[in-house]
Amino acid sequence: MKPNPLPRFLAAALLAAALGSTLAQTVQDNGVVRVKSAYNVDETIARLKADIAAKGIRFFGEVDQAQLAKGADVALKHRSTLLEFGNPPLGTQFITARAEAGLDWPVRLLVTQDERGDVWAVYTDFNWIAQRHGITNRGEQFKTASGVVASITGAVAK
Repeated sequence: MKPNPLPRFLAAALLAAALGSTLAQTVQDNGVVRVKSAYNVDETIARLKADIAAKGIRFFGEVDQAQLAKGADVALKHRSTLLEFGNPPLGTQFITARAEAGLDWPVRLLVTQDERGDVWAVYTDFNWIAQRHGITNRGEQFKTASGVVASITGAVAK
């Protein structure tokens, strides 16, 4: 029998709620949340993946977008890596509320570098996702998911 990762998720959400006001993040009008990393791209990715694993969250994949671009003879100015992860007992609750929410699950976290060399962990705000899909009956689940992703990005926040 597999252990239930939901208790670790809830603990992470509580921790994130306690730390939430201290994280260096910005939420843009389009629902994009940007968290400035204190580390280079490789260290940021390693720390995020380690935190995801420590929380018992399922890691689905890593896409090196810069490498894909290079293979297509397209030069990206900066590194760009997409991480996909989630907890099916939590994330699929959004899909049961509205099938189209599957567009936003599993969670996607982009690690990218800007023109100044700053590294960012970027994801879509869960409140924005709820509004996008008109989901009004999963408030606790969205709150938990928000807390978890804030906790994960907190592992690299500057």
